[in-house]
Amino acid sequence: MGIVGGCLVYASGHFLLASRQMALLHPDQVELAGNHYVSRANILGIFRADQGHSVLRIPLNERRRQIEAIPWVAEALVRRALPNTIEVEISERTPIAFLRQGSDLALVDMHGVILERPLKANFHFPVVTGIREDMTPEERERRMQLFAGFTQQVESTHAGAMERVSEVDLSDASDLRATISGLNTDQPFGGSISTQTWKGSAAHQDNVDSPVLVHFGDNDFVAKYRTLLDDIGQWRAKTGRVESVDLRFSGEAVVNPEAPPVLPVSRVTPRRVAPARPTAVARPIAVAKKAPKPVHTAQKHSRKKPKKQN
Repeated sequence: MGIVGGCLVYASGHFLLASRQMALLHPDQVELAGNHYVSRANILGIFRADQGHSVLRIPLNERRRQIEAIPWVAEALVRRALPNTIEVEISERTPIAFLRQGSDLALVDMHGVILERPLKANFHFPVVTGIREDMTPEERERRMQLFAGFTQQVESTHAGAMERVSEVDLSDASDLRATISGLNTDQPFGGSISTQTWKGSAAHQDNVDSPVLVHFGDNDFVAKYRTLLDDIGQWRAKTGRVESVDLRFSGEAVVNPEAPPVLPVSRVTPRRVAPARPTAVARPIAVAKKAPKPVHTAQKHSRKKPKKQN
């Protein structure tokens, strides 16, 4: 019975670990779920080393770590389904902004993980700058948490508020700088100057369409954004073109802090000038040179007195 038992154990082990019925032979035996932007080819490439081996020999924890190393994958679950199937379920990351890196645009999630843009995907996000790959993961996450808080608070003022934000600079973690366009184009969202007075201005269209760089600091984004909407009309009425506003100071706003003072320049109405006539070629004129006056050189002469004649 011992021999029979040993033979049964050997046969069972051989079947589980070496038989073709338990082996991973075809790509269809890897079942993938939860992927939208992670390609199936990337997942199959991780299991290429296990091809022809029993599913019981596949190191599931190691394969899970390899799958989670893909930037788009937040979490992964890898399990066996006997006799010869591997099930993979992944959770993908959620991007919240475009990331400008030189001339390229990538995606970034709220944890600061930089994601490659999928070829077949349509995203509508503001652009962030100031995050680099050489930063530590903690530093990237800190700055993206600042951006996520800014987005949430600004959207709480009214739906679609982030549609006006075209770019957010996160270079300084203590000062979020946002470029906002289309301010004061409609009365429900602020502006204390009357519509008729504003539209009567000669620079109305240019001022409305021009983007404004706003320094928000790192907190209290709701109050600062409402101050911007409420007072942008008055600022433009007093200063003209508003290019930047610093709202980091409590209860105060500094308009155009980066702009150097411009000296008033008087405008001169250009006069019409008659076309110039062709100028005749001047002939050379002989100039009579005066002969230089003789210059006498002073010399010492000894004069002899004349002798008296007797």
